Amino acid sequence: MESVESSTKGSLFGGMLLICGSCIGAGMLAIPVITGLAGFWPTLLMFTVAWLFMTLTGLLIVEVGSTFEKPVNFPTMIGRTLGQTGRFLSWLLYLFLFYALLVAYLSGSGNHFASFAKQFFSLSIPDWLGSLLFVVAFGWFVYLGTRPVDMVNRGLMLAKIVSFFCLVVLGLTHVLPKHLAYAEMKYAFFSIPILIISFGFHNMIPSLSEYLGGDVKRIKKAILGGSLFTFLIYIVWEVIALGVLPIEGSYGILDSFKKDIDAAQAIRGYIGFSSFGVFAQLLAFFAILTSFLAQSLSLVHFLSDGFSIKRKERESVTMCFVALLPPVIFSLLFPQIFYAALNFAGGFCAVILFGVFPALMVWIGRYRHKLPSTYTIMGGQPLLIAILAFALFILFYQLSNMLGFHLFPMP
Repeated sequence: MESVESSTKGSLFGGMLLICGSCIGAGMLAIPVITGLAGFWPTLLMFTVAWLFMTLTGLLIVEVGSTFEKPVNFPTMIGRTLGQTGRFLSWLLYLFLFYALLVAYLSGSGNHFASFAKQFFSLSIPDWLGSLLFVVAFGWFVYLGTRPVDMVNRGLMLAKIVSFFCLVVLGLTHVLPKHLAYAEMKYAFFSIPILIISFGFHNMIPSLSEYLGGDVKRIKKAILGGSLFTFLIYIVWEVIALGVLPIEGSYGILDSFKKDIDAAQAIRGYIGFSSFGVFAQLLAFFAILTSFLAQSLSLVHFLSDGFSIKRKERESVTMCFVALLPPVIFSLLFPQIFYAALNFAGGFCAVILFGVFPALMVWIGRYRHKLPSTYTIMGGQPLLIAILAFALFILFYQLSNMLGFHLFPMP
């Protein structure tokens, strides 16, 4: 029986925002360009598939977590069900995921930072210098520790919300229905890796469970509500971006994809210097910055835990360099790698960590170890087989693309 404390601890709405906030970040900037290659209506179908897949795998993690007496982290769940080999692989994949995301964010930050320097300070700097200045300026906050990052992040989140609201209001006047009517179904599946990483909230489930006092019913509602709210925000963003940007032409969808620029940069370039274009770029900058701070701090904590470094008020300088130097070097050597890095993060790391592993953990925990749980997701073995099959297909699809064997047409 649930205790009064567990049933009243935390806020359901706050839990939904925790899920939504962990999803919506810099990845949303890539979505319109990648999905725009197929068009709005095929994209709506892929959005539904990605949302359903990630929501179900999130609920699988809830089932695994319910076999423990108190909230535990993801590697602990994997160690109990998949053994030390699975635990080691999960740590490796987490490391790759963090690094891939930071490479993408630093790659995307260069153009925006350089653009702001030119607009507000009349300084012309190359994109690579913009990325370097970005990581130096905001990497300092990561070193200062969790509380400074939290305080800065609150202001940035508010600025991001205001920018998004203004962008939607101003953007409605620029939306053309003929742009939304475009459809090229053969490119639909091309966007699935980035859509998957854009619904990646699974690493927050242990924190959510602790926040809601282990109340499984409210945890499920928070996941369903938070992921659905994320879905709706993405669709509104899609309507604005794809309704404004044409498929062809300068700063169109195809041109932006080839130049490796995100949707906000494309809108700013296509519309020009207007309130709408400025808010698009502000949204991009705040989205990249909030994601960078959160992922950088998480990676520093991840590495500090792995190397058994005692936590202090300020983070370890060495761990900050280990966390930030490799993605900085990689983004400087390969500046046009924004979409490729996100594709790798979603198509490989996230699919294995948040797709394959949850299904295997439930299968082994439920059918082999017979672990008692307070929650069992409906669907039985057929659901687990379907999730595994879909996840493995995405992995095969990504691997085949890397090897030059394309299952579906490439743009």
